[in-house]
Amino acid sequence: MSWKRVFGRVSFINCDPIFHTIDANWKILAAPPSWLTGHLLRKDCITAPIPTADYATNRDQLRLIRDIGIVGRQSVGSVLLFGNRSLESMRDIALPSDSSTSNMLIKWILGYRGLDPKLIPMGPDIEAMLEVCDGALIIGDRAISAAANFPELVRMDLGGEWTNITGLPMVFGVFAARNDSQPSFVHEARNSMLKNYNNFLVDEETRSSVISSASQKVNLPLERVTKYFDSEVSNLLDRSSIEGLRTFLGEVCGVDSEPDWFDHQSE
Repeated sequence: MSWKRVFGRVSFINCDPIFHTIDANWKILAAPPSWLTGHLLRKDCITAPIPTADYATNRDQLRLIRDIGIVGRQSVGSVLLFGNRSLESMRDIALPSDSSTSNMLIKWILGYRGLDPKLIPMGPDIEAMLEVCDGALIIGDRAISAAANFPELVRMDLGGEWTNITGLPMVFGVFAARNDSQPSFVHEARNSMLKNYNNFLVDEETRSSVISSASQKVNLPLERVTKYFDSEVSNLLDRSSIEGLRTFLGEVCGVDSEPDWFDHQSE
């Protein structure tokens, strides 16, 4: 199958509402967030939700797809700092290898608070990380599960902290495509993903099916997964989210230009 008929997707439940029923014409390539950027640049897929920080690094080769993203409504529930002591007293923090956006965000938050712990890249295993460091940053499904298993170790929700500081949503991931992608394929991909997400929002049967499947994936109660989709993570990139995206790109990534978007006016 041509790369033009392949969706990249994050291998976490935060994208399940978008990809729950994909047309047979499309194939899915699931990978950790930081891997998807490479897949997209190598033309392994037509579009993928890549870390916002990776878009900043590769913005000369990419354009963003409107209306869709991975957005923390406030406390996102799946980007968490765990620790054996308070943030202010942490001497070192282990950073995961699977997300550039969260790593940049915590560095910015630490700087904002005037803190300077040692930052140590590690594989995303909370127990191994906390054996070595006072703090551990965990993202995605692992973070949701770790919070359920070790609630006393949760020290900060990075999405909530960003919103407390800026008053804006935190856009952890953006859906992007290469500049040289054929617009008709990009538009078709966008329409398919938005249709699925809107079905998740309005159709109770679809919603129940997605939540049930996600609950089984992460081995957490339906109530916890329902809360995650209801009040923590969103896949709609609305006006306030775009302002949050601009602020992150400028304040954290040092990008002083506007995001470059695919034009969907022909639809």
